[in-house]
Amino acid sequence: MAISHDSIQQQYVSEYPSQRNNGGKEVFILCCLCSLAVLLASFFSQSCGLSVSRPNILLIVADDIGYGDLGCFGNDSIRTPNIDQLAKEGVRLTQHIAAASLCTPSRAAFLTGRYPIRSGMAATTERRVIARTGGSGGLPTNETTFAKLLQQQGYVTGFIGKWHQGLNCESRIDHCHHPLNHGFDYFYGNPYTLVNECHSSKNPEMSQPPKTSYAKMIVLLALTLLLGKMTGLLTVKWKIIAFITLCGILCSLSQHVHYLCMKHWNCIMFRDHAITEQPIKLEHAAFRIVNEAISFIKRNKQGPFLLFVSFLHVHTPCYTTELFRGKSRHGLYGDNVEEMDWMVGKVLAALDKEGLRNNTFTYFASDNGGKVEARDGHVRLGGWNGIYKGGKGMGGWEGGIRVPGIVRWPGMVTANTVIDEPISLMDIYPTVAHLAGASVPQDRIIDGRNQLALLQRTVQHSEHEFMFHYCGTHLHAVRWYQKESGALWKVHYVTPVFSSEGADGCYGMILCPCSGENVTYHNPPLVFDLLYDPSEAKPLSPDSEPFFNAILNQVEKAIEEHRQTLTPVPNQLDLPSNQWEPWLQPCCGIFPFCWCDRESEK
Repeated sequence: MAISHDSIQQQYVSEYPSQRNNGGKEVFILCCLCSLAVLLASFFSQSCGLSVSRPNILLIVADDIGYGDLGCFGNDSIRTPNIDQLAKEGVRLTQHIAAASLCTPSRAAFLTGRYPIRSGMAATTERRVIARTGGSGGLPTNETTFAKLLQQQGYVTGFIGKWHQGLNCESRIDHCHHPLNHGFDYFYGNPYTLVNECHSSKNPEMSQPPKTSYAKMIVLLALTLLLGKMTGLLTVKWKIIAFITLCGILCSLSQHVHYLCMKHWNCIMFRDHAITEQPIKLEHAAFRIVNEAISFIKRNKQGPFLLFVSFLHVHTPCYTTELFRGKSRHGLYGDNVEEMDWMVGKVLAALDKEGLRNNTFTYFASDNGGKVEARDGHVRLGGWNGIYKGGKGMGGWEGGIRVPGIVRWPGMVTANTVIDEPISLMDIYPTVAHLAGASVPQDRIIDGRNQLALLQRTVQHSEHEFMFHYCGTHLHAVRWYQKESGALWKVHYVTPVFSSEGADGCYGMILCPCSGENVTYHNPPLVFDLLYDPSEAKPLSPDSEPFFNAILNQVEKAIEEHRQTLTPVPNQLDLPSNQWEPWLQPCCGIFPFCWCDRESEK
């Protein structure tokens, strides 16, 4: 209800009769002061990056989607109508770059706005992701995620889906790396990731069948000693024979228990700090993640909220429910992509139902490129990275780090537009902090850049000049964007050795390596002009590029300056932090026989 100036004056005079003669003057001064306060508030909100009506933040991240898997990024054979519609209503980012080509480090960078090497989320060895739920490594507690920043600004924060940033430090219940210890108010999801062990009909991926050779050798030794003892050829004591026999039995038993229990240990679903399913029931996972996201939006529709929906799709084993199985033209992988698109549509529909579309900053991305080596027999089970070489786990090749990116914010960013400027997944950190009126930490280097002005096209160029592409702790490549000329160079120092000539991956390996015999060290480095050769097929030379040496010199200078900003930190992905410890294993029930189904019970 509007209140007139006269009613204010009348109320003021009636409440203070002794001031009636000067009432008009007093009210005039009061109104002037109020107007001045409003103007000052408006000024400071604009100059300090605050917003009178702070938007809700919806972040949707797919797992291992290839750049070429979506219709809005050129695919004409997999149906993704909901994501395509999101792109029509927003901005499509064609040069959207992950800070790592692998999930754990990429997601750590996304959450913190920092290269993974700064937080210890980059490995020196080939174990480059959180390998078990029962390990002590994870996103350090002294890192400040964007969720913490927004939580401090009054946002309700929720995380739903795949975490893969560690769980425990010293006991199975301390949950030091848990999402709720990193700024999220609510968590429903998998603290690990999907692996083949989570699917009953898939061959094991993280655990190998028991190797009975060691147990057989021990038993054979015990039998030999027993025979020698009985024939009098050996004078060994009975206690030694019994001890060796017991060791053989225990060795065989432990191998079988570890193998059989792996899916019960790693494939888990949590709600906040409580395990709800162990092992996860994949036939229900997609629906429950969607329902949890919808429920969070409904509960917090008064806002402001931050909701991070981190899909288990389309990571192998690509479990797809019956609704979508066999529906696509690309087998199980295509089915999984189309199911994920349906999930996106349901979450976006929940925004519309609550009338939140226009006041929600919505972002869609993938954590890294598709895994080109993934196979189910002879059938491809990984993503398609379009024209870009390489894929998941491959250091600096574009196929592993260039990912789909979409931003929608009705009325604030122009619909159906394209931005072909280097933008990092790390940029979401300072961008959403700005939207929430938060300041980024000043006691550490933040590598992400606030890209709101670029998204709104009030500036023409990205703030990034150099991007550094790591494989673990090994620097593989550097991207240099010359804003003045518009040139875009890529310099490769190390590349993985592909399986054969014309191959696109390291087949026969879990991941392409970062160092050692199966990589090539380039001297001089490979130099590509990404504007004219985005497929990185034709390396330049001093003969074909007059500025070849100048490019290398400038990039070398940038590398030196970058390295001077790095400080040693405990490595979270190397041993012993990234190995299984029984006392750190989350367990619902009596260890090692961990099992529960609280979802069905509820």
